Amino acid sequence: MTLHDTAPVSAQEIEAWRAHIGRRELRRQRLDVETLRRFAAAQGADMDVERQAPPLAHWAYFLETVGQEAIGSDGHPRRGGLLPAVRLPRRMFAAATMTFETPLALDALAELSITVTDVRHRSGKTGDLIFVEVDRRLSQEGRERLTERQTIVYRGAGQPTGPVVPIEPPPHSEASIWLPDSVELFRFSAATFNSHRIHYDLPYANGEEGYPGLVVHGPLTAAKLFALAQARGGRAIQRFEFRAVTPLFVGQPIYLAPGGDDGEVQAIRCDGVVAMIAKAVF
Repeated sequence: MTLHDTAPVSAQEIEAWRAHIGRRELRRQRLDVETLRRFAAAQGADMDVERQAPPLAHWAYFLETVGQEAIGSDGHPRRGGLLPAVRLPRRMFAAATMTFETPLALDALAELSITVTDVRHRSGKTGDLIFVEVDRRLSQEGRERLTERQTIVYRGAGQPTGPVVPIEPPPHSEASIWLPDSVELFRFSAATFNSHRIHYDLPYANGEEGYPGLVVHGPLTAAKLFALAQARGGRAIQRFEFRAVTPLFVGQPIYLAPGGDDGEVQAIRCDGVVAMIAKAVF
């Protein structure tokens, strides 16, 4: 696999990737307080995590950890293992739906079950798309605390993304403005052990992946939208889902705003394009 591999996906490849359906992995970890505090700090949440867990606290734990020899040229762990080794060069955490049963117990052991539930192929404007669905179930003391269905999308390199030109007036009158900088992206990468180079290596992001700037993490944007939804709802969220639509870039204002439906929130780019849509159920 190379970053510029554009050969069409074959039926044999799809069959091989679909053979991963049903593969399962168990991870165990003590949910220590300081790991969660760093995660809260990296997203700008309240660091008194003993009193109030930060948005999407479970993402602080069970991080994929591999040695330097297992890192690919894009900074991600090399493909293969639990997930299929899809050779299409672009990989995105595109969507998730999660249900919260009961709060996490800190300083206690927990178990995360990860299962590949589907691998499917589709053709889009940029060519082949491979969607990998992954179920994650977190349990403590024999009790399921939360479930999550993640969608990971692989696609071809496509054309470079053009510059994002801000519009005037701002795209949403009720929005709060978030202006992420490179330090914020670095801290979130560190807290989540995410070494994908699009978040910190500008020459790579420009030259290899065709982005006009450093890319803001999808999970960081999702955490910001979770916080907005919770503040608007005024009570605990029982179900949360989000879908990433288009990338966001460092150094440009992002408008976090209510959407058109009850419980819906959006991250809107400075050019007026909706970059992420999320919905909370209370």
